[in-house]
Amino acid sequence: MSSMASSSSSNSILPVSVSPLDDGRQREKERLIKGDEKAFKGSSMTKRGAYAAISYMCCAVLLILFNKAALSSYNFPSANVITLFQMICSCSFLFALRHWKIISFTDGGSLTTSDVNATFVPLKTLMRTLPLALTYLLYMLVTMESVRGVNVPMYTTLRRTTVVFTMIMEYILAGQRYTRPIFGSVGLIVLGAFIAGARDLSFDFNGYAVVFAANFTTAIYLATISRIGKSSGLNSFGLMWCNGIICGPILLFWTFIRGDLGMTMNFPYLFSLGFLVVLLLSCILAFFLNYSIFLNTTLNSALTQTICGNLKDLFTIALGWIIFGGLPFDFFNVIGQCLGFVGSGLYAYYKLIGR
Repeated sequence: MSSMASSSSSNSILPVSVSPLDDGRQREKERLIKGDEKAFKGSSMTKRGAYAAISYMCCAVLLILFNKAALSSYNFPSANVITLFQMICSCSFLFALRHWKIISFTDGGSLTTSDVNATFVPLKTLMRTLPLALTYLLYMLVTMESVRGVNVPMYTTLRRTTVVFTMIMEYILAGQRYTRPIFGSVGLIVLGAFIAGARDLSFDFNGYAVVFAANFTTAIYLATISRIGKSSGLNSFGLMWCNGIICGPILLFWTFIRGDLGMTMNFPYLFSLGFLVVLLLSCILAFFLNYSIFLNTTLNSALTQTICGNLKDLFTIALGWIIFGGLPFDFFNVIGQCLGFVGSGLYAYYKLIGR
């Protein structure tokens, strides 16, 4: 997965400061803004950006499988409660790491600086991240629910259409424009998704609708990270912390009034060792996944984050097909998924060569 940060100066993965001195903080800040060494000559992606993308893909594959196991194999009744557990786990990790001065919440922030309040973040900065936190909550709730109603192979296929929503949101919020090769690769991805979906023999309208809603909320969330995250002065850990302390109480209240907490207490496998292991690993993976999403979107772009989600689908589909099944074999379905993978590969190629 991903190892936690230390204060060693050799650590180039996590965005934490390595020295309390002013010149050390300034060098760290400049490195985060300007970027690291390129992945290779002529590439528009840095090595650090490539590491972030790979880390995201590894975490995402495993998290989807564990969430699917909890919601489908164990028939856990509430995706919202799992989201709440993941949020509590994430905030607990961040609080402990910040309290022990292992990480910082700001770009170039000193690990030895005393915190002036319990939130570790000024109230003004916290309020500035409020739109990001609300889009994060919406993204988490809808995405968790979307896993339940569709088999894993078709879920990953439909999720690849997120790229269209992301491109639209980036254009609206940031005026981002893309080259013809990028448009061509994205078009291939969408074409493959439609071909695969049209021949899905296990079609479920409600399941499809929730997945497309998840695509929309994901696009809004990623575009908001790209816009607010880079200007807030917070690093990935700081943004995750703000999301957790804003969304946690809201989600707790929501699960209480909906009766989700009561259903959880009556869940027959609540204290089953197998279910507890699945839930614990889901929470841990959610922490690393959220960190890698912030890091990948900040270092690269919202669209790159989306395409990374497409590339990891190869492993998700293969493992999901083997473990959970649920998708009858169909030639056109396979053709559609292959087109999606080709489109994702082309995008990654054009991104790496800087086109």
